[in-house]
Amino acid sequence: MRRTLGLILLFVFAHTSMWAQDQYKRKYHEFYDEKPVHFGFLFGFASSSYIPYGGDNTVVSPSKFGLQIGGIINYSYNKHFELKSGLNIALYDRELTFEPSFRDSDMLIRESTWLEIPLLVKYKSIRRDNHRMYIIGGVKLGMEANVKSRSALLSAKTADLSLEYGFGLERFFQFFKFTPEIRFSHGLTNLYLQPTSAGSAPIYFQMNNMKTHTVTLIFNFE
Repeated sequence: MRRTLGLILLFVFAHTSMWAQDQYKRKYHEFYDEKPVHFGFLFGFASSSYIPYGGDNTVVSPSKFGLQIGGIINYSYNKHFELKSGLNIALYDRELTFEPSFRDSDMLIRESTWLEIPLLVKYKSIRRDNHRMYIIGGVKLGMEANVKSRSALLSAKTADLSLEYGFGLERFFQFFKFTPEIRFSHGLTNLYLQPTSAGSAPIYFQMNNMKTHTVTLIFNFE
């Protein structure tokens, strides 16, 4: 009886030890925050549009698909604060339409390539094993490098300054850190330019202000 009870206790102890080992999680890059500078790259999927103001009729800008790729450079002040920058190449397809008298001829589309330089401050939570949350905010300078407009009416400035903010999750793996992030961008610059060709603008096209708005799902690898 004692021998049987001893074997049972030994089995329970061994099973408990194995279960505890299975629950152990290795902490990757444990001293990551002690290195001040980190590099990486990103790619993202964007939903972008204009925010138009003015006009006799309702001017709307539906959200259109966009892409981002770029390089990352981060400078860590400490385990909570980090300065984030880099250089991105973004492809945006933005559109204006006019309601209620919408026709195909009322659709103005501007396809463009942008060079973007963000300058963001990142606040990170306390690290839990191999992950932590963060929030981020700052500004972004954009320069339009290439443009294809399907209408001469959709004139726009080629430089933009945006307010940016968002949140994300850092996940540490054995060889890299993976960071999915949601970022919101609100243009601060009025990009609208009055069409230069005489008589080309329809009567209802009387906008006087046009700013950008973008929501992006970003995947960072560092």
